[in-house]
Amino acid sequence: MANRRKSNKAREKDSEWQERVVQIRRVTKVVKGGKTLSFRAVVIVGNERGQVGVGVGKAGDVIGAVRKGVADAKKHLVEVPLTKANSIPHPSNGVSGGAKVMMRPAGPGTGVIAGGAVRTVLELSGVKNVLAKQLGSSNPLNNARAAANALDVLRTLADVAQERDVPLEQLYA
Repeated sequence: MANRRKSNKAREKDSEWQERVVQIRRVTKVVKGGKTLSFRAVVIVGNERGQVGVGVGKAGDVIGAVRKGVADAKKHLVEVPLTKANSIPHPSNGVSGGAKVMMRPAGPGTGVIAGGAVRTVLELSGVKNVLAKQLGSSNPLNNARAAANALDVLRTLADVAQERDVPLEQLYA
């Protein structure tokens, strides 16, 4: 009975992070003896409170690839400043490889208007109202990384005021 309680508590701590597998791809490598099969998993991890990460894992089996992808995503976490309307503070663009992602803040009740991997990144980061568009490549990995890049460059007014060494009230004027 006591063991079950401990495992539930451990699971509750871990359950703070949500994981979503965006893509699983079977890849082959040609070697001297023939072809070796392995799997690549693109995983997005987030806590829906302003932290999100994109990771890739490769392994001989799908479960191992997903596990490695989760570990990689936790290494590449991005902090997302959220506004009171659960949106982003200002418009932002992100680039990764051939993929470009454009994001704009939206009013309350709009929801997440985005597609594919970008939608998953935004949902797991905790953004509830945003408009986003994928431009260029349709590769899920590059689009997810571009979305994370766009969220990474976001700054709040307080951050800007601190960088410029001016009081926050002066920025409103």
